[in-house]
Amino acid sequence: MYSTISAIIVLGVLIFVHELGHFLVAKFSGVRVLKFSLGFGPRICGLKRGDTEYLLSAIPLGGYVKMLGEGKSDDENEAAELSDADKPFSYKHKSPWQRMAIIVAGPATNIIFAAFIFSIVYLFGVPSLSPVIGEVNLEMPAFAAGLQSGDRIVAINGEKIADWEQLSSTVRASGGRELDIDYERRAAIHRVKIIPKRVENKNMFGEPVVSYIIGITASGATEIKHYRPGKALLQGLSETWKISYLTVMGFVKMIERVVPAKDLGGPIMIAQMAGQHAKAGILSLLYFMGIISVNLGILNLFPIPVLDGGHLLFISLELILGRPLSERKVELAQQVGICLLVSLMVFVFYNDLVRIFSK
Repeated sequence: MYSTISAIIVLGVLIFVHELGHFLVAKFSGVRVLKFSLGFGPRICGLKRGDTEYLLSAIPLGGYVKMLGEGKSDDENEAAELSDADKPFSYKHKSPWQRMAIIVAGPATNIIFAAFIFSIVYLFGVPSLSPVIGEVNLEMPAFAAGLQSGDRIVAINGEKIADWEQLSSTVRASGGRELDIDYERRAAIHRVKIIPKRVENKNMFGEPVVSYIIGITASGATEIKHYRPGKALLQGLSETWKISYLTVMGFVKMIERVVPAKDLGGPIMIAQMAGQHAKAGILSLLYFMGIISVNLGILNLFPIPVLDGGHLLFISLELILGRPLSERKVELAQQVGICLLVSLMVFVFYNDLVRIFSK
């Protein structure tokens, strides 16, 4: 139950943010918004303000913004019913660039929201591994140089080391060149020269990569690292870029069959992870929400009919051809898109169930 509530909160907020992006840009573009719904299917409750009906619907796996002049069936009715006075407020009668802006606004708002969330997390502080040595491999350069468990690495080649991630990335990027390593032992600072060893490891996608190591592991000690507002914002933007890149590359590697498709997770997996992060604290839950927000934004940009990316594809073809695609072609493409999404949903549900029962 705890996981379910956490997942509903996370997905509810992100769906609201996504649809709010469409809604605001549509209103700014002069489009009349008829419905703003959280969820699909039967109406649970709602209210009407101005031209817009705000709804809470029964199926909490998405949402939608319904605009005047949008959708095949409505278009057929509106073609006869829209007066010349209403046409300026119709989505269908806006320029391709305005329609593109409305479509892009949803995914873009998710990504911007993720950067905001990450910035908040960095502002209030994130735990980071201290650059303190836990174990030293007896067959590696660090042992030969005299490094011991408990030593704290304070600088490499004169650059101050703040955490284990910086230490690790500096050694990996050394290219095998000799490093001047300053370390603290019993309140005294010492320096040694170490040439990292070239090794072959695997990256997060399971691909072989060349790396450099000195043969030490982290002690596991952590420190809370706080950032000033400006630095927190930069870190939030950097984290958003990193998660975006990893999300895109994850799909690319899955298509290349480097990453197995069985790693895909669905709503059950999201619920489980949301519950775990919620138990770890509000900042952990916010960070998880940021990751899901980036994934939601990027996934919606995929050129699959019925997704935002599919609508962008149709508008792009309209710009290239100089005319809109026929209703029949759009309808067929959307049917294919629905089949793809339903198949994907069934597949990720299957993966989630396999994970549960395999335990």
